[in-house]
Amino acid sequence: MASSPSAAAPAIPRSLFAFAIFYGGMVCIAGVLGNKQVSLGPLAVEAGIFAFLLLVVTSSAVAELHGQRSATSLVRIGFVPLIASIILSVIVLAVPASPQMEPARRDAFALMMGGTPRIWFGGIVAYGISQTLNVTIFSWLKGREGAALLWFRAGLASVLSQIVDTLLFVTIAFAGVFPIGELLLGQMLAKVVLSAILVPPLIYVFVALGRKLDAA
Repeated sequence: MASSPSAAAPAIPRSLFAFAIFYGGMVCIAGVLGNKQVSLGPLAVEAGIFAFLLLVVTSSAVAELHGQRSATSLVRIGFVPLIASIILSVIVLAVPASPQMEPARRDAFALMMGGTPRIWFGGIVAYGISQTLNVTIFSWLKGREGAALLWFRAGLASVLSQIVDTLLFVTIAFAGVFPIGELLLGQMLAKVVLSAILVPPLIYVFVALGRKLDAA
């Protein structure tokens, strides 16, 4: 007797399903949050870093729970909402605003959502390489250290991937437009500090949540 389609379909772990949805949302909101610079004591950093660190934590948690292949697939699928959000932004910006829209709101929207092809291209390249690097380093360290030192594996992978992310994005987006040396150093320092502080505790929260979802 032939099995039904529902019976033959492979089961998706609850944690992988939940993390994939969350990951796609963070991919889209990161670029929007990046329009604001926040001051953290002596450090100044674009607010998009918080969404990017959550991307790092999510992909590392998936690698811990479901392996490098699943985490790498998650990063690749992340290109879909990233590119779709850029295309939608271009379309919406090209469509004339309603005459009833307040001029201040219209201009603020255009300023916040607008971007140059270099900035968009830099964001896509930096996302793909840095997130893949994070998963690769995390998984390589897991192969050497086993299940131990989760905080160290996640923190080190995040620090190194964020350095690469900054180098790629700032260079692609702004090299030749203005001197980028000071911007690179400032952003790297801020991202390294935030990665070292936020990622180690968050990875335990995400892995514990994933295990709870899968055990339900």
